[in-house]
Parts: sequence; C-alpha cells; structure tokens
Amino acid sequence: MNTKRITQQLRSFERLLGAYDLKEPLSRFLTRFFKDNRQMGSNDRRTLSRWIYNYFRIGNSVRHLPVFDRLAVAEYLCSDDSDVLSVLNTSFLPTIQNSLTAKIATVEDIYGFHLQDIFPLIDATSVELDRELFLESLLQQPDLFIRIHPGKEAVVINCLEQQHIPYRQLEFGCVVLPNGTKLNQYQDLEGKYEVQDFSSQQTAHYFKANEGESWWDACAASGGKSLLLLHRYFGINLLVSDVRASILRNLDERFDKAGIKQYRRKIIDLTKDPAVILGPETFDGIILDAPCSGSGTWGRTPEMMQLFSKAQLTYYVDLQQQILQQVIKHLKPNAPLIYITCSVYADENEKQVAYLETKGLTLEQMDLLEGYHNRADTMFVARLIK
Repeated sequence: MNTKRITQQLRSFERLLGAYDLKEPLSRFLTRFFKDNRQMGSNDRRTLSRWIYNYFRIGNSVRHLPVFDRLAVAEYLCSDDSDVLSVLNTSFLPTIQNSLTAKIATVEDIYGFHLQDIFPLIDATSVELDRELFLESLLQQPDLFIRIHPGKEAVVINCLEQQHIPYRQLEFGCVVLPNGTKLNQYQDLEGKYEVQDFSSQQTAHYFKANEGESWWDACAASGGKSLLLLHRYFGINLLVSDVRASILRNLDERFDKAGIKQYRRKIIDLTKDPAVILGPETFDGIILDAPCSGSGTWGRTPEMMQLFSKAQLTYYVDLQQQILQQVIKHLKPNAPLIYITCSVYADENEKQVAYLETKGLTLEQMDLLEGYHNRADTMFVARLIK
C-alpha cells in the first residue's frame, strides 16, 4: 500500500467526479477524461474507474455525507478488498470481507444507510421483482456474457482454454466471463460469438417461430435479438428497422461478421404510421424490444440512478404506447407480438401488457427475467397473440 499514491488518486477522483455532469454515459466520459489526462497510468485508470462506478452504485443513499465518506461506504459495500479505506476509514477494514447483508447492517447503524434509497421509484417496480435481491445486485458489477454461434462451440471453448481465460457455461452456447475480458484480440474467435446478456438470450424461448415465416424486428438497434432469432430459427424472412441510420450501419457490420446476408432493413420512425414505408405488409411475428428506462441494466450503468424521475418514466410509457399502436397494425391475425423491455418498472411492463389486451391482443405468457440470480440484467418479456 502506498499512502502517498492513494492520496494523489483521491485528488484525481475528486477532479474526475467534479468534471462529470451526467449528460453522457459514464463509460464514454471516462474514455475522454483519460485521453485528456494521459499522465495517468493503467493502475490509476483502473482504480479511478472502480471508485467512480462503486460511488454511483450506492445511488441516492447517504446523500448527506461528504464525497469521500460516500466513497468509503461504496468501497466497503461493493468490494472485499480496498486500499483506499486505509486512508478514508480504517474501521471498515476488519469487516470488509463479511457478507453483504452484514456490511449493509454496519453502514445502516453508522450512517443511516438504507438499501431502498439506492434505486429511484423503487415502489413502482414490478410485483414479481425481489426488491432486496435486486438492490443488492446493484452493488456488484454484472458479469460478461457471450452467446456462441451454432456449431462454433468447440472452437470458442478451445480458444478460451488455450488462452487461460476463466469461464463457465451457464447453459449450452451461453458462456460467462469476468467483466472486462477482452475477446476481440483473439482472431480465432471473430464472427463466432455475440456479446449478449444472459437475460437477453433467454428471450429466444418466447419467439417460437417457424421456417419460412416473415418476421419484423421493429426496434432492432444493433441486431442482438435479430441474430438470436436467425440462429435459433432457420429460414426466417426478416425485416429489421430502427429510427437511427447509424445504428443500422452497426447492425450491418455485425450481421456481416456473423455471415448473415439475407435480410431487409429500413429506417422507420415508429411514432408515425409505418404504412407509409411498409404499405399493407403484415408479419407472422413481430419483436418489439421497446425503448425504455433501461432500469434493469443499471448495474452496468449505475450513474443512471442519479437523475431518473417519474417524469422520465411517464415519457417512456407514452412512447411505448405510441409505438405499440403502430406496430400491431402490421401483425397478422393469430400471430405473436414479442414485447421486451430491459426495465423493472411495472408501468413499462405489466401495465403495457394490460394496454395491449385492450387493443385486441391475448396474453400467452409473460415473465420478469430475474437477472440478479446470475449477475445479469433483469428484463421483461411477454408473448401476446393478435
């Protein structure tokens, strides 16, 4: 332990935190901050990144404390070893390897910490959510998950073992890796896997498509669900769309690496009538991975918990209903709509299913995919039939 170096890092942390205005993703800000401060070595960058992510993991709890006291609480709760506590709060060191439950009790007694204060609008979450387990999961960095392309399992596993990369298989084709594992440096793996959260992979069980059917991934983004569909169900005629041309270019690159050539793509603003572009076309199945709060993924982006409000939740709910009204027009009778969010809020999940039922769809199945059991994201998925 180098007390002088830790003190210097704390000054850098204070400067970093003061420079971050929450107007861009923390990961993007850190990339730019470290680029502008090249004098910082790799150890400093890793340390400061960990500190600031942990700092945001405790959300809006103990907001009354000074910055360094909040950092001490965050490091204590989120780590089982932390040199900075030797400078900030040595009383935490003897119990830092205690269970998370015990550590939460400690900071409750000392600082009035309350677990439920971490997360905004916690009372508005889905009834199926185990709130305590979910909130505790936010204090841990989620794992990295990959989905191996069909038929490439042996090649990928062999490469991981040859490179001595720790891994475990959660289920066939799904591999769990330590967060931060850099796989893009291994050419043998190129085009043989997708980075995709475990809960996201689980949505494939709700597609139930058939060869030759016509499907539409209406908010395709970079194409994760589309590739999941095409790899699980062969011979699908697929249309992908998004309102953002740039994200569809990323999709094209991703599909090209995966060897996918047969698909259509269109730029469609789903807040407007898509019939202007689609005409009378209807589909045997529609995947709608709807724009949402992203609250089920805030373990990866904990800074999002700082500013989220009821007004923002209302915005997403209204946007989702605008989009739902447009896409269901293009769903064939007796065909499924797969409605997906990466949210834990009931208004974006169960209440939107209830809204769809007023529009003539029948619920077949819906589930909250509880990622906190696997250090993964928490998502919602529903299969409804028109």
